Amino acid sequence: MPDNVPQDTTNWWCDPSTEHAFLGFSYEVTACQSKSQLQKEFADMRKTFNSRYVRLYGACDKKGFYDDVVDAAWDNGLGVHALIWFGFNGPQDKTWVKRRDTLFSTLKSNPKAKFVTRVVQFGSEPLFDSAISPNDLAQQVKSAKNELADVGIPVTVSEMAFGYTKNKNNAQVVLDAIDSINIHMLPFFSGDASTSDKAWNIVERDLKFFASHGNGKKMYFDENGWPSVTSSGVKPNSHAAVANVANERGYYQLLDDHCEDLKAQPGGGVGWFAHIYSEDQEPGYGIYGSNGKTKFNFAPKTHC
Repeated sequence: MPDNVPQDTTNWWCDPSTEHAFLGFSYEVTACQSKSQLQKEFADMRKTFNSRYVRLYGACDKKGFYDDVVDAAWDNGLGVHALIWFGFNGPQDKTWVKRRDTLFSTLKSNPKAKFVTRVVQFGSEPLFDSAISPNDLAQQVKSAKNELADVGIPVTVSEMAFGYTKNKNNAQVVLDAIDSINIHMLPFFSGDASTSDKAWNIVERDLKFFASHGNGKKMYFDENGWPSVTSSGVKPNSHAAVANVANERGYYQLLDDHCEDLKAQPGGGVGWFAHIYSEDQEPGYGIYGSNGKTKFNFAPKTHC
């Protein structure tokens, strides 16, 4: 990073059409990590795994927390996919409105924020959870784009394919409004899931939906992985689906094996995040186990 914060973001970011393969980690912030922990783990993402971005998941409503995220991202050369978290309590829970306003205030007031915030996401899965109607969500995206135009930060929705297809007209109004398509790719939950090495058809099916409805927009897999264990909140929809460490590892190997196929997608190819950084953040999905060591060798391709 430069010694002094630049005036504006002209020529600051790489063109999204040049970005594909592994981009970084999904990272849950419900624990309201300390400044020192953010610095340590963002440095690890950058230096150990060649991450370019970190995608936030969950919510920390502690005052000034996103300022700490901005500092850790700036100090470690990471971009952030920020998140306005809806939670899981349905349309009656409007906590996300305050989270939106707080985030936007920080994005405008913190001089470094626009230089590390690559995109703002509405999520997670607000359409699948019926937390907001497609028309209202599209309007929120448009309003956010207007509000953030001065700081040059694009806006998207973090959602799975079924969140769109369950709605009338595939919620096309939302796909038309967003700047990029940030996709939840969790093939373990598919009705025809088995082992991760056989999951490409599931991945491809969702990709085809977004490619045909996305008008050439850049696509990211932002909540993307395969669990190593099941739990009360992680149950398969197929009797053949296998959750273990070998299949978690195998899923990321599958993405590496299909790097050229992902690169050939609209917008310069799909960039993907590993969900999630640590087992402490979401059991079963962590690249790091609860013992602080990686569960398997993780060195994905950053280009092909």
